[in-house]
Amino acid sequence: MNRRLLLFLQAQNITQSQFADTLSVARGSVSHILSGRNKPGYEFLESLALHYPSLNMDWLFTGKGSMYKDASSTETAPQEASGTLFSQPQTPEIDHIMVFYKDNTYKIFTAEP
Repeated sequence: MNRRLLLFLQAQNITQSQFADTLSVARGSVSHILSGRNKPGYEFLESLALHYPSLNMDWLFTGKGSMYKDASSTETAPQEASGTLFSQPQTPEIDHIMVFYKDNTYKIFTAEP
């Protein structure tokens, strides 16, 4: 999950410090979560969901689906995640791939029907 959280920060083009300030948590806490040293607690996750409502928490927890809940939150219009945190599709297929670049940009490649 720490890797996906880092990808989210890059997609939002915000620093760890800005992120910590937005969530009103200690900057060291964010650093420890991103490094994998600590796991995020309930209050952290609750604040994250409240401050970033477009973030797909299923994606953050499991890596399944899109980073964002709806198409208006991204550059292009990826499909919404099918299923929920506890249900998995019977035969998973690649819907889209996100590539993140070091200059904090990203590109979404969508599978053709």
